[in-house]
Amino acid sequence: MAGSSRRSLLLVVLILVTCGCLGMLFAQRSPMVPPSADTDVKDSLKQFTQVYQVVEDNYAEPVNADKAIYNGAIPGMLHALDPHSNFFDPKSYSLLREEQRGKYYGVGMTVGPRNNKVIVIFPFVGTPAYKAGIHPGDVIIAVDGKATDNMSTADVADLLKGPKGTTVHITILREAVEKPMEFSLVRDEIPRNSVDLAFLIKPGVGYIHITGFQETTEHEVADALDKFGDVKGLVLDLRQNPGGLLSEGVGVADKFLKKGQLIVSHHGRSSPEKRYTATHGNGGREYPMVVLVNKGTASAAEIVAGAIQDHDRGLIVGETTFGKGLVQTVYPRAENTGLALTTARYYTPSGRLIQRDYSNVSLYDYYYNRDPDANGVNKEVKLTDGGRTVYGGGGITPDEVVAPVKSNHFQDTLLQHYAFFNFAKRYVVKNNVSKNFTVEDALMQEFRKFLDEEKIAYTEQDLSENNEWIRYSIKSEVFVDQFGQDEGLKIRAENDPQIIKALELLPKARALADHAKEVIAQHNNPRAISQ
Repeated sequence: MAGSSRRSLLLVVLILVTCGCLGMLFAQRSPMVPPSADTDVKDSLKQFTQVYQVVEDNYAEPVNADKAIYNGAIPGMLHALDPHSNFFDPKSYSLLREEQRGKYYGVGMTVGPRNNKVIVIFPFVGTPAYKAGIHPGDVIIAVDGKATDNMSTADVADLLKGPKGTTVHITILREAVEKPMEFSLVRDEIPRNSVDLAFLIKPGVGYIHITGFQETTEHEVADALDKFGDVKGLVLDLRQNPGGLLSEGVGVADKFLKKGQLIVSHHGRSSPEKRYTATHGNGGREYPMVVLVNKGTASAAEIVAGAIQDHDRGLIVGETTFGKGLVQTVYPRAENTGLALTTARYYTPSGRLIQRDYSNVSLYDYYYNRDPDANGVNKEVKLTDGGRTVYGGGGITPDEVVAPVKSNHFQDTLLQHYAFFNFAKRYVVKNNVSKNFTVEDALMQEFRKFLDEEKIAYTEQDLSENNEWIRYSIKSEVFVDQFGQDEGLKIRAENDPQIIKALELLPKARALADHAKEVIAQHNNPRAISQ
């Protein structure tokens, strides 16, 4: 057996032994576990090593031990427990830590595939790539002299990263420039901001979008609120937020609740209940809030939404959330790997279990074939502070259901052909763009010609029915090219139907919070209210 095979096999055996020892430990505590557990673990370990040896000796192709162990044996064992326990090989564990820290070292740009090439989607404002003048749409043809023809996006991204202060040489092709362009960039610390957009979407009304919860999220949200000043309302957008660090979710919820209010609790078989409360509170700033959620809102994001809903602090708007309420403790292992093991379950302040049922469900169905309309069916019933009914055991059900607007066939066609991205790239090369830029009829005619050149089929009805959507999509991409990603995202947010609906619901959010205060006051002092 090769050296790497022996190391991988040793690692999995050590993990299995650890799990076996934990099982024996629990067996000593619980009379429900049979005394034969010790023998069963030894027999299972012996059988596993025998099976692996047969595979190693007789499989038709040479066995990649790391793939068999890291991608097969260990994940298979963990996924048999629940959908979220997981094992991270050295590369994925490094990426996990990078995401949690909220920073990495590189040149500061997002890259992606286009027409079998790796191109720049956009550089982050203020980074080495942005300062050097790299543009969206630039095709990366070489990194440090290595041609990217047969490289994946991930391969190119890895080459661009490196120690702070080191230099990377990038060769690109650009629209309307005949010869390749050479850039020498010095790598720097690049923040991975979890708040990718925060601005006053209307006079006195703030908008914050959080992409995930990492080590810097609470600080980023605090900065955004400070910049807003004395706002009269807030839309907190948690759509497609997969969660992240519990501590950061608690810290963000703390910004909106009263000091001492419960945010979340969790407990498991081997861990006592732990309760997290608001330690600082909102300082009396009780402006109306709408929290936008969808089926991609999960984990720490559901904790924030659940706490705000249970305390009637704001109105939850959108779709029923994912329903991920299992606590994973990440255990660093040997050879720069990590084990994320479910150790407890999350409960909202009213006592709702966030986790959706995953028994007798395949991983595919668990993630992709959910029934978002089964609200309240066979679920636990709880009450908010104001006495409203909420349901547990299936994510967070919105107070106001607002489904996302589905794209039509013509819109899908334009997006699949990267029509706006490519059109904006060409337009910015030839034109100076100011913040007063609008998509006039003359530019719509240019876009029509572009569609003809690209052989993208359309009808007059397509252009008429999608006129407004086309105009703001063009403007958004032009702003990304000219002013950076934030400015393009603002255009998208201002035209997002769900965000527009959230703004309309701010008065209802205020009425909800005011009613809850009355109910709580009456409950605490019924005589004073009745007189």
